[in-house]
Amino acid sequence: MVRLLLTIQILALNSSLANAFGSFQMPKIQMPWDNPNVDTNKEVESPANSKALKPGDTIAVIGASGNVGKLVSLRLSDTYNVNGIVRDASSVEAFFDGRDQIKLFEADLLDELKADSTGGCPDSLRSALSNANAIVICTGTTAFPTKAWSRNEEKEVTSDVISALIDSKFDVKDAITKLDDKGLNTPKNVDDLANQLIFSAWNSASKVQKKRAILLSSIGVQRRDAMPFPILNACGVLDAKASAEQSLINESEQNGYNYSIIRPGQLFGGPYDNNYYLGTLFQLDKDAQTQDVEVGPGDELLGDTLRSTLAEVTAQICESDCALNMDFAVVNVKGDVPSAEGVQMKLKALDE
Repeated sequence: MVRLLLTIQILALNSSLANAFGSFQMPKIQMPWDNPNVDTNKEVESPANSKALKPGDTIAVIGASGNVGKLVSLRLSDTYNVNGIVRDASSVEAFFDGRDQIKLFEADLLDELKADSTGGCPDSLRSALSNANAIVICTGTTAFPTKAWSRNEEKEVTSDVISALIDSKFDVKDAITKLDDKGLNTPKNVDDLANQLIFSAWNSASKVQKKRAILLSSIGVQRRDAMPFPILNACGVLDAKASAEQSLINESEQNGYNYSIIRPGQLFGGPYDNNYYLGTLFQLDKDAQTQDVEVGPGDELLGDTLRSTLAEVTAQICESDCALNMDFAVVNVKGDVPSAEGVQMKLKALDE
């Protein structure tokens, strides 16, 4: 209607001037909708929604062979193409059978840490990251020394720990540093340095718009001095996660993409493909009465989190383009399994 009125007014003005001045012609005024090369029906993207992930975009999932990473990759593949970064593709190919949207890429982040000295993208990561519009980091290790700290996650590390303690005269922090230096899968190496490598590699390799990065962290990172979290942090796992979180925030600000930090509690539920984590060791699924989902900004919630819940929440914030540039916690609480719409409403409320 506004366009029509403006056009009528211009034509009327042109006609009246022609009557008043004879052969005088008003210069042609071209309105935006007169341009044949402009699609006037197309919605103009604002800076806010130009970074929203769209169906068919590609998301690189780091740690796609882990208990959480497998579920996250599977759920994301409902909407997006997934580049799963794993150490051993054969260990997870059967799980993803029939999901053509998921491609697997092999890389050992700790090997690349030892080799990398340029700050660029290692060759093993380039193909997986070059076309990734987003990344989701699902890697992690145990809070205390277990087989998960060994390089192949199958070897006992008891002798390494005892040796490090003796060499450090039983100074725990110094002993952990020695285990870091040995290149074991310690919190410092896995939850901090390897994640910084991913951020740097993505920046270097990317050939498409970088829209979003999601880091799966932990409750307690911002409460490291409040019980019971000092116990959990005895070997530095929360310190390592805190460092990675700050690195992500800095990288997103410098490189113009959105970030989200998700804080689950103690993880429970299948798949049960390793036995190094408490919830997996005893295969403790939540009971039928504890399936509802609670989310809250920052790091204030307490509780446990089903891996399936974490995967659903990760996918939902991508599909709904919510929980941008913030950190939030997610736990399971008493109640029935919520609908997808119910979870979506809770997540969108975080932005209010």
